[in-house]
Amino acid sequence: RGKIDVRHFADGEILIEPLVSVRGKHVYIIQSTSSPVSETYMEVLIAIDACKRASAEEITIVMPYYGYARQDRKARARQPITSKLMANLLQTAGADRVVTIDLHAPQIQGFFDIPTDDLTAVAMIGQYYRNKNFQDEVVVVSPDHGGATRARRLSDTIPNSTIAIIDKRRTKPNVAEAMNLIGDVDGKIAVVIDDMVDTAGSLMGGINMLYEKGAKEVYCACTHGILSGPAIERISNSDIKELLITNTISLKEE
Repeated sequence: RGKIDVRHFADGEILIEPLVSVRGKHVYIIQSTSSPVSETYMEVLIAIDACKRASAEEITIVMPYYGYARQDRKARARQPITSKLMANLLQTAGADRVVTIDLHAPQIQGFFDIPTDDLTAVAMIGQYYRNKNFQDEVVVVSPDHGGATRARRLSDTIPNSTIAIIDKRRTKPNVAEAMNLIGDVDGKIAVVIDDMVDTAGSLMGGINMLYEKGAKEVYCACTHGILSGPAIERISNSDIKELLITNTISLKEE
């Protein structure tokens, strides 16, 4: 493990310098591009350039949380596709390979012209719930249509479980209205699985619907615990039995 010096100047500029020789080495740069997203991306890009100019033979970026992943398409005519822009920047800076975990949109792998590995935490999450040995029937719930494949994968790891899907419409960023439930949760333990929890606004709407539909208990799991703004307060005041997240994003202890 090599040490690296990261300096932030008063005007916002960043200087990064490896403190060990990387000449001819295969360098792994590990950083999630979580809040502040643009700043952490710049750190990664500058670190790549520093290692490249120090004659590193190969550079692999291990980015557990890939920031800007929600900007993967043009939802309206004049919107950017920023996740593609980030892929371009990483490649232009000199990255040779990228490793991520549970991309918000799997097609982002196609934005890269270099090898990209999108790992998943679903198997590990499944093992956690399997070890709970639930006595009641379990239904794995996807909070939207896009997460149905993820819900199916988790269901495959939990014996005798089924899946359900929450049909929702997103009116604006971080605001979604739960519309309908596809599947049966009545008298069952519901496990909601998503790739991330940000402000937890849409999650709360889904949780309330599941209880209204007769769910006995509701557990929630996600790979990336962003937990922005009112998320912690919302979750603390909710009827969620338990929220399970991984450590792809560093969180403050409080």
